[in-house]
Amino acid sequence: MASFLQSLIDPRKNWLAKQHMKTLSSRLRRYGLRYDDLYDPYYEPDIKEALNRLPREIVDARNQRLKRALDLSMKHEYLPEDLQVYYLLIYLLTANYYYIFVIK
Repeated sequence: MASFLQSLIDPRKNWLAKQHMKTLSSRLRRYGLRYDDLYDPYYEPDIKEALNRLPREIVDARNQRLKRALDLSMKHEYLPEDLQVYYLLIYLLTANYYYIFVIK
């Protein structure tokens, strides 16, 4: 039963979960957020401890993203397209290049 439930929420196996993940990531990107920014340290003590262990620059960047998202939300605006960061895209292109030209 547990494996069935896991397959329902796994984006690699379930088309609806994959669509939900795509939609959520595009909505977060409009405000300049990442999925990890949604974790609330006041709700979960483990999140608070994890944030305490992060380097200061990463925590500051997270706080800045949250402030910017709140400001944009209050103004009923979205982040300009050129500032919406596809942070994984650079690494994905590098991995594809490595796979195509180095491995093959």
